[in-house]
Amino acid sequence: MESKDLWVELRPGQPSYMVLCGTYGDKIHKAFRMTRQGVRWRFQRVVGDIYISAFESILLIETTFGTQLREHAIRISKERHALRQEITQGGFQNADVLRTKQQPELPNPASPGSDVQNLPGA
Repeated sequence: MESKDLWVELRPGQPSYMVLCGTYGDKIHKAFRMTRQGVRWRFQRVVGDIYISAFESILLIETTFGTQLREHAIRISKERHALRQEITQGGFQNADVLRTKQQPELPNPASPGSDVQNLPGA
């Protein structure tokens, strides 16, 4: 997309739809590691189905609850994206290390002095 070999066009219809246009060649095969048909199918699935369905869901929610939720949703999605970027830049890590970064460790119910042992029925 950056080298302008591919672009997206809107095709009129009821409903309209997006089409991936441009040069399908060796660059595409090397960049995406799939055939031309695979690139076309993946584009249609991700952009034509998933991306548009997400906006349909947003319209449904906003017609029910109003648009005031949008700012919160955008903030949360940016925070989640930043966390994903941070995690993927660190490379492979043990799941225990990631868990302790995200949330404090919960008390072990079997450890002495734990409040969980003092609960009724525990």
